[in-house]
Amino acid sequence: MDAWPLQPDELVGWAPTVALHSASAKEAAPSVSASQPVADVPDAELLRRAAAGDADAFAQFYDRYSTVLYSLAMKILRDAHEAEEVLQEAMVLIWERASSYNAAAGKPLSWAIAIARNKAIDRIRSTQRESRLIEEAAVDAETRGYCDSMPAESRAVLREASAMVRRALDELPVEQRRSIELAYFGGLTQSEIASQLGEPLGTVKARIRRGMMTLRDALECRL
Repeated sequence: MDAWPLQPDELVGWAPTVALHSASAKEAAPSVSASQPVADVPDAELLRRAAAGDADAFAQFYDRYSTVLYSLAMKILRDAHEAEEVLQEAMVLIWERASSYNAAAGKPLSWAIAIARNKAIDRIRSTQRESRLIEEAAVDAETRGYCDSMPAESRAVLREASAMVRRALDELPVEQRRSIELAYFGGLTQSEIASQLGEPLGTVKARIRRGMMTLRDALECRL
């Protein structure tokens, strides 16, 4: 499978347009039969061609259903930026997993909708978990005996340090931040994170490692 053929900044608005990586990517993709234009190819055939690395076929599938999937994400999340992020993540998975589509399990659109819905729900759960953990941590820090016995100046330093970490974490790319939050706030192992996000274990490990290095550098600059 070739690399994801779309760039993040190409996912803008209600009906984002598709742009392929380069002319070479088109040349490398299987040619479309002149007797059957891409626009007339059935969805299942588009996925089969995409699984073989045909970026043109995937672009057609994207054009057909990006608005539907974006609208679904928007309905669930009620946030345009979050919906765009979910659309991108869902389309990346569709491109990467096109070979796993099974016509016996349902129509291609139903399969794509399930992927987008799961991504949107994961995003909600992640946000809710983060808010709950932050709130619980704040309450816990305020109610612990040792915290009460600390001088007011020390408590202020502790709160500022916590806020500094939170700001640095918020500046990370979404995929790095989510992996780190699941590991350090959610208490999940890297294997569990990979399973929950539907990502390869190596990808999750790399994201956490890069994210932690970025956090370290950011905090060193602020201390």
